[in-house]
Amino acid sequence: MKFAVLDFETTGNQSSDEIIQVGLAIIDHDLSITRIYHSFVNPGMPIPPFISQLTGIHDEDVANAPGLDEVMMEMVPLLDDVVLVGHHVAFDFNFLQNALDRAGYLPFRGRILDTIDFLKILFPSLTSYQLGNVTSQFGILHERPHQADSDALATAYVFLKCLEEIDDLPLLTLQRLSDLFAGEDSDLGWFFDTVRQQKEHEPNQDIVDQRYAYFRQFALQVEDWTDIQPPREEEERNPLAGVSFHQFLEDVQNRLREHLPNYEQRESQNIMFGEVTKAFAEDKHLLIEAGTGTGKSLGYLLPSIYHSVKNDEKVMISTHTINLQEQLRERDIPLLKEVVPFPFQAAVFKGRQHYLCLRKFELKINRKDFGPSREELLTAAQMIIWLAQTETGDDEELNLGRNGGDFWETVESDSDSCLGRACPWFRKCYYHRAKHEAGIADVVITNHSKLFTDVKANHQLLPSYDRLVVDEAHHLEDVAGKHLGMQMSYFTVAHTLMRLYKDSKTGQLPNLRMQLQASANEKSVEWTSVIDSIYPSLIEVKEHWDRLSELLYTLLPERSDAATGEAGQYVLRLLPNKKPKDWDQLAPIENQIYVSIGDVVRKGEKLLAEMKEEQDDYSSDSLITDISGLLKDLANERDNLRSFMKLDDEETVYWLEANSQYRSKSMQLYAVPIDVSKQLKEYFFDKRKSVILTSATLSVDKSFQYMIEQLGLQESADTNRLMTTQLPSPFRYREQALLVIPRDFPSVKGSVGDDHFVSTLVKSLSDLAVATRGRMLVLFTSYRMLRQVYDPLKEALAAKDITVIGQGVDSGSRSKLTRRFQGESASVLLGTSSFWEGVDIPGDALTCLAIVRLPFQPPNHPLVEAKSERLQQQKKNPFMKLSVPQAIIRFKQGFGRLVRTAQDRGIVVVYDTRVIETYYGKHFLYSLPGPKMEHMALGQMVPRVTEWLDSDAKQN
Repeated sequence: MKFAVLDFETTGNQSSDEIIQVGLAIIDHDLSITRIYHSFVNPGMPIPPFISQLTGIHDEDVANAPGLDEVMMEMVPLLDDVVLVGHHVAFDFNFLQNALDRAGYLPFRGRILDTIDFLKILFPSLTSYQLGNVTSQFGILHERPHQADSDALATAYVFLKCLEEIDDLPLLTLQRLSDLFAGEDSDLGWFFDTVRQQKEHEPNQDIVDQRYAYFRQFALQVEDWTDIQPPREEEERNPLAGVSFHQFLEDVQNRLREHLPNYEQRESQNIMFGEVTKAFAEDKHLLIEAGTGTGKSLGYLLPSIYHSVKNDEKVMISTHTINLQEQLRERDIPLLKEVVPFPFQAAVFKGRQHYLCLRKFELKINRKDFGPSREELLTAAQMIIWLAQTETGDDEELNLGRNGGDFWETVESDSDSCLGRACPWFRKCYYHRAKHEAGIADVVITNHSKLFTDVKANHQLLPSYDRLVVDEAHHLEDVAGKHLGMQMSYFTVAHTLMRLYKDSKTGQLPNLRMQLQASANEKSVEWTSVIDSIYPSLIEVKEHWDRLSELLYTLLPERSDAATGEAGQYVLRLLPNKKPKDWDQLAPIENQIYVSIGDVVRKGEKLLAEMKEEQDDYSSDSLITDISGLLKDLANERDNLRSFMKLDDEETVYWLEANSQYRSKSMQLYAVPIDVSKQLKEYFFDKRKSVILTSATLSVDKSFQYMIEQLGLQESADTNRLMTTQLPSPFRYREQALLVIPRDFPSVKGSVGDDHFVSTLVKSLSDLAVATRGRMLVLFTSYRMLRQVYDPLKEALAAKDITVIGQGVDSGSRSKLTRRFQGESASVLLGTSSFWEGVDIPGDALTCLAIVRLPFQPPNHPLVEAKSERLQQQKKNPFMKLSVPQAIIRFKQGFGRLVRTAQDRGIVVVYDTRVIETYYGKHFLYSLPGPKMEHMALGQMVPRVTEWLDSDAKQN
């Protein structure tokens, strides 16, 4: 095969736009790049400024360039008998066909391949498929992104890398891919089929590739998990017998110095080692605030490993985010394995839905049970490759793309459809591997969600433990509420129904029916008619559920500021024993749903039980298990809906949420305990020997009292079972951070700013951005205000070559937007809720942090409202006991985005003058770790910021 890798730069994205540059790289049969053709093209019109900004191509570059006809005359011979390749090839192909037509040539009729497809399939864990990101990941030189010759050459190298990867695949995987695309008349299918045939004719195909385990016609990276041994099986005596923690630590720190030339002991980390060790030794709980730069992960990991190995007592570590779990797995644990002087095992154990169920995946692939979109085929191909790479089967390793989540839902592991030891895949199962590893590990790293799922499952999910470390502990109360309460959405029920029966061809029941029709069992006719009798009930449930969701939506107040500041978000709190006036009309509909689901579940379970007894066919056994799991889900949803509609528990807050865009389809039902402190005390602080709670933000006004009350630790504090420590910061905040408050800045009420407020804010942000050369993060408390600022700020900064990136306006997840922000030389990133914490932008990429409003939760959010009422009943001030402490913790999280290393230096601007004008404002400032603070008139702010940054430049 001979390939031509094509790239065009154009005046825009429409087919009517003009080509301004052509790049073509020819890859010959021997996979060498034999020719690169490139030329500017005179488009006969001015190049739009944004295109010049993107590509660096200006009018003067193309003024004397040849016209399109001349360029096509040189290009057409190069396209003879080639396979056309491109990155997002459809774009370039359309322009090519158009250009051929205009220049009087026949259209291109050859095969077309897209490097994006290859990257998705062959490199399932790549975080981004953007050409610039891919080339930097692969170490490919890409000098001038968005110039056609450079892009074509870079794409050619990426394509060669993909061909290398294909060449390295085991034959079985290639056969699987070829079979997967066999029914699809596509160039990608043709390509995999051709490569498969070539590989089958190569000599030595009967020699098994030793890098893989082969099972049920899949090449896997994993052997049986039943062979995994405990970490110190061979050793006779305990490696820590007679060794004090101090001796152990000294040994580890010496090894760290050898391993990391820059390693230096930190006073705060040493204190943390001591405190955690003491809490473990004395069976006490510990609240320990460890700011950025403390090295808190090692601060609790080393004492946990020491305690666990020395006393043969498992330590459970829980994080709030999967991100932190991954960081511990990828960065901290491998480092410790190098420096701890004996073998130990740290296992990561997540919620079950994060692991692939191989049985479900095999069935889906063998049945080709895919939706109409091509996306599903690509996801299936991606996962076939991934099986030969993954050792964990964890979805976090996969870049699943936009619709991949729906595909994953159909193949994720879940307890209701697990065949356990009866499953042919049992010894290879990723979930059971993770569970086994957690069972034999010294330290298990899980997350808050899994902790509470375990509590609800009577501690059947996690291995038993007496010592718990909770990182990111300021989230514990919130997660507890969500898990100990109930949350269901419109799609919770709709998805279960669709998976059972979407139409007569799609869904697990139609799949079972088709299997029965093909089987020779004498009862199959009888069973088929039972399935047919279930369909109408499912359709009825769906219709009633749609109707109920619509009626619930009509109850919502038409005020868009009623929620957490998200676009057109509506919220309605429902008071226990005070039902809204139209509530009684809803009861009959809910009752019909209850009865119909009961009918479906009864018929379904009876049918499945009969079939299980009579059939011994694995594939129908597998389907029966999946359907049985879906029926259990449906029964749970029925019961949850009933308990919600009763509204009868005074200790629970009930509310509805939806947004104006998706209306009743976005309906969410919540029932959350008002106060989880009693449950936290009962499940954790009373039952465990010691619980260590750590975070960068646990204290308010240098005191832990707020957290002690929220988390149910008061009794432990009173009985001297609780230790508290606030670690000193390793940073020199007075030199590294300047906090500025413009004291004459206009104030604002609610989540929307008036014209004067918005125009003053945009002008100030734009002046600041110029002074700090972009590199600015702006934190909002309301998405609506972010939208108000985005367009005018973008316009104001366009002339200064500073990019504005807005969360929710520009597409991409939080981490994608953050990466884009770090990649641009000058940019301003506008973020709301999720950007206040967990975003790590060290170094020069972030110089200025602007906080537009103090992050108070909306007082009319149902949970805040209910907690406030409870405090009032206790004759306490809800504003000072709840709203202010919550906002301070959030404010400290936001402030923590700025200084991430000992070298970082930057400015924080707080536009909310309440911090200096109100009696509670001082609590916000006093809770910070000691930056230099100044307030001044708005007009003096930019000169002061410039002067402070210049003094930094002079010192360096």
